[in-house]
Amino acid sequence: MRPFAGMVRLVHSQGSGAPVDDQRTDGVVAGAFVTETFEYDGGRQVTVYVPPEPPEAVVFAGDGQVISQWGRVLERADVPPTLIVGVHGLADETLRLHEYSPGFDPGRFAAHERFFVEDVRRWTWSRFGVALPPGRTAVFGVSAGGELALAMGLRHPDVYGAVFCASPGAGYRPPAVMPSSLPRAYLVAGTREPFFLDNARRWAAALRDAGADVVMHERLGSHGGAFWREEFPLMVAWAFGR
Repeated sequence: MRPFAGMVRLVHSQGSGAPVDDQRTDGVVAGAFVTETFEYDGGRQVTVYVPPEPPEAVVFAGDGQVISQWGRVLERADVPPTLIVGVHGLADETLRLHEYSPGFDPGRFAAHERFFVEDVRRWTWSRFGVALPPGRTAVFGVSAGGELALAMGLRHPDVYGAVFCASPGAGYRPPAVMPSSLPRAYLVAGTREPFFLDNARRWAAALRDAGADVVMHERLGSHGGAFWREEFPLMVAWAFGR
């Protein structure tokens, strides 16, 4: 296997914010983790999982201090080499929600949206040489981050061809009029988190009614459970094949 050139630097950093991965994935990783600090919001970190082979797909995610670590799970799955670009979330749950969901603080949401969609993608291209078409690009989030993924997917279907959403909150709801162009969507929620399960079902139904390609999985589990991480490689396989 040919290593992905340039990925020898590993920068260690401390992350912050929810969610907390309660079932950490330990063991040797063949790829690498790179963390960069940006000027945005006084210093925001982005952690990238770089697979050991040239990336054939890329997933941008909120709560990146957790989600980026799930690259280890992808290494054990039959999925294409996938770059995970994880923008760190805030520890303050209110501010995190205001960045991730468009209905609370439009100014803060818009600033984070520009950073997430424009600045981080531009840096991903310049730093890693990865700029893939929408069909090989997804946006992913869990809980409030699931709202972020849905909002980014609906607002930027020309960038993100697929949305991966686990247990979304209810701050961002399906609009009365859906955009004419929609990404594919893969949603999952647990049977022991009825509030979040209802939110996921609502989004799945609305997207299907609007003509989108939708997968909706219901799994045994509660909010923050290991099923989020376990579902991730299934999402990647569904969107990008092998």
